[in-house]
Amino acid sequence: MSSQHSYQTLIRLFNSTFYANYNTRLVKGEDEPVYLPADANCDHHRIIFAHGFFASALHETAHWLVAGAKRRELEDFGYWYCPDGRNVQQQAEFESVEVKPQAIEWMLSVAANFPFQVSVDNLSGAGSDRFAFQARVQQQVFRYLENGIPARTQRFIDALRMEYQTPELNKTMFAWRPSEIECV
Repeated sequence: MSSQHSYQTLIRLFNSTFYANYNTRLVKGEDEPVYLPADANCDHHRIIFAHGFFASALHETAHWLVAGAKRRELEDFGYWYCPDGRNVQQQAEFESVEVKPQAIEWMLSVAANFPFQVSVDNLSGAGSDRFAFQARVQQQVFRYLENGIPARTQRFIDALRMEYQTPELNKTMFAWRPSEIECV
């Protein structure tokens, strides 16, 4: 990560892009990431990412970008989460809901000129076919590029591209070879 890839830059970009219209702020957290809707103790929604990690901020933002208005009113968007140690069926369910967020995260990463690595997030659980999952994420990126990127996502991609001076996204930016994926 270069010094230009600071979480403070992402916070500034996200908050200036979305706070006024969505009452949502990107916030550096200390522990596990979480999305918290506004409540009696806080008048705005919060996307809290882990430990000031740039990649975590992109990932959590991607989940927010996927979530519809009703889900953005629920803690962690109302999604089930089973921690590391998932069995085969739980891992398949996890991966099925992670395809779109990880596709968006990959597009945000490219727009920010930041490395992306698909995450199966199950180090001590049932084995997962990272290559097959990466291919599913890549196909979702291609669908977005061919059929249109959702408006909020495009808005943040544009903000990142302007900040990091990156070109318009295209399919060639999302090529990968199995040797480029770390084995975990």
